[in-house]
Amino acid sequence: MKQNKRIIVSIMWVIIGMVLIGLSFAGIVDEFWSGMGSGLLVVGIIQLVRFYRLKNNEAYREKMEIEASDERNHFIRNKAWAWSGYLFILISAVACIVFKIMGQDLLSMAASGAVCLMLILYWISFIILKRKY
Repeated sequence: MKQNKRIIVSIMWVIIGMVLIGLSFAGIVDEFWSGMGSGLLVVGIIQLVRFYRLKNNEAYREKMEIEASDERNHFIRNKAWAWSGYLFILISAVACIVFKIMGQDLLSMAASGAVCLMLILYWISFIILKRKY
């Protein structure tokens, strides 16, 4: 059942992508939406091909199930998320300072807002996870 929901969502991505591309070609929306539609179309098609492969290729399905349940892969994914969070905060903090020096106050505020948002999300997540575990 879960697989069927994912297939339906992927089909929706393809349809929404085609509609956005069509609206852009008709001149109703700008090229931003055309790019968004192209991205959604590609993601939907890739997901549908992946689901088709999972359904019809036993060796591939077994490999993906093992990979999804492997503890080492879970550990690596969690580490990658942690590193990306740390790097995002450091890069945004440096960007905040650099943009301020360059006189780009709006970009500096956006970068500092991103750092603040990430830290707030971190503490909320920490509190929730601390209660859970």
